[in-house]
Amino acid sequence: MTPSTDLNIPLFERAKALIPGGVNSPVRAFKAVGGTPRFVKRAQGAYFWDANDQRFIDYIGSWGPMILGHGHPAVLEAVQSAALEGFSFGAPTEREVELAEEILSLVPSMEMIRLVSSGTEAGMSAIRLARGATGRSKFIKFEGCYHGHADSLLVKAGSGLATFGNATSAGVPPEVVQHTLVLEYNNIPQLEEAFALHGKELACVMIEPIAGNMNLVRASVPFMRRCRELCTQYGALLVLDEVMTGFRVALGSAQSVYAQSIPGFKPDLTVLGKVIGGGMPLAAFGGPRAIMEHLAPLGGVYQAGTLSGNPVATACGLATLREIKKPGFFDALSARTRSLVDGLAAAAQAEGVPFSTDCEGGMFGFFLLPELPQNYAQVLQTDNARFNTLFHGLLDRGIYIAPALYEAGFVSAAHTADDIAATVAAAREVFKTL
Repeated sequence: MTPSTDLNIPLFERAKALIPGGVNSPVRAFKAVGGTPRFVKRAQGAYFWDANDQRFIDYIGSWGPMILGHGHPAVLEAVQSAALEGFSFGAPTEREVELAEEILSLVPSMEMIRLVSSGTEAGMSAIRLARGATGRSKFIKFEGCYHGHADSLLVKAGSGLATFGNATSAGVPPEVVQHTLVLEYNNIPQLEEAFALHGKELACVMIEPIAGNMNLVRASVPFMRRCRELCTQYGALLVLDEVMTGFRVALGSAQSVYAQSIPGFKPDLTVLGKVIGGGMPLAAFGGPRAIMEHLAPLGGVYQAGTLSGNPVATACGLATLREIKKPGFFDALSARTRSLVDGLAAAAQAEGVPFSTDCEGGMFGFFLLPELPQNYAQVLQTDNARFNTLFHGLLDRGIYIAPALYEAGFVSAAHTADDIAATVAAAREVFKTL
C-alpha cells in the first residue's frame, strides 16, 4: 500500500492537529517504532481492522482486557442489556455488589473491595490507603514497574538508597516524590538494605508481581518471598499491582501463582483492572476488612468517583469473569500462549537470532536477548533498531504486537491454532532479515 492510499495517514494528521501527539495515550503514537499508527475501525474475536480495512491478528487486546477476544457474544449481550437500563446513576446498583462478590470469591486475600474507573486511580488510592492505615509516608516501588500516572509514581531511581526518587515527568515537583524510594527489581540485597535504612518509615511496597511494562519480567520466588517477609517484619503493607496480571495469568491472579511456591503467601492490598472490566473503564483495589475500613465513609482515608461501579462497565466485567471461570478455560489459554512463544523461539533459533521468551496464562513477552532479563537495566540491553524492524515486519504481514519493546503481549481465547501458526510463519520471515 502506498502512502497516498493509506487512510491511516490523513487520520493521524487530523488527530495531531487536535490531540497532543495525535493520541490519547502516548504509546499509541508509534513514536518508539516510527511510522503511522493504525486507526482501528472495528474488532472481532482475535482480529481488528484498520482504516484501510486491513485485518490484523491482535496481540495487545486493548492492553490486556480482551481475554475472551473482541465482541464475545455473552459479554456483548450483557452490555447491551445493561445499556438499555441506563448508562450511569451515581447511586448503588445490585450489579456492583455481584461483581464485588465474584472478585472476592476468586481472590481470597481480599475481604473487601472498592471499585473505581482506572488502574491509575486504583493504584494511587491503594497507596493513600496504605499510608492512612499505617500512619507512614514513604513507600518502595521498583524501576520498570508502572502503576499509573499519579504524581508520586512517576519516578526513576535516585542516586542511592539514602536518597529518594527523581520525577520522570515534567509537572511533578520534587517534593511530591520525596517519599518514593525506587529500587531495582529482583535485587534482594538492595531491598534488605532499603528496609534496614527506612523500614520503620515505610507505608508499603508496591510491585507488579509479573511486570508487564518492561515487556514481561517476573519477580523471582525468592524476591517475592523476601518482599513479604520484610513487609511483615517492619509493619509495611505489601501491595500487588495486578492491573495487568489479575485474572489474566491465572484464575486466582498472579498471587495464586506465587502461593504455589510460597506457602501462605498473600498480599495486604491488591490492585486490579483490565480483565475485571472486560474492556470497559473499570478497576479496583481491595484487601482485608481491617485495612479497607480505613476508607471513607467508614474511615478517614478519602476516595470517591462519580463513575465508580458504572452499571455498563460492571455488566461487562461480570460477564467476562463468568466466562473465564468455566472449567478448562485457563488450561486452554495457557497452552495456546505457550504454543505461540515456543513457536517464536524456534523460528528465531532457526535463523540465528538471539531470542528469549516467557509467558504465564494469557500473557507473554519476548526479548531479542539470549537470556531473559531480570530487571529494567537488563531489558534496556535489547537492540531497539532490531525490535523496530521486527515490529514493522510483522505489521506488514498483518500481525499487531505492542509498538514498543517495553510492553507485554496478550493472547485471547479467540486466537486459533491457525492464528498462532500464521504469526510464527510471519515472524520467521522477518527473523531472516534481522
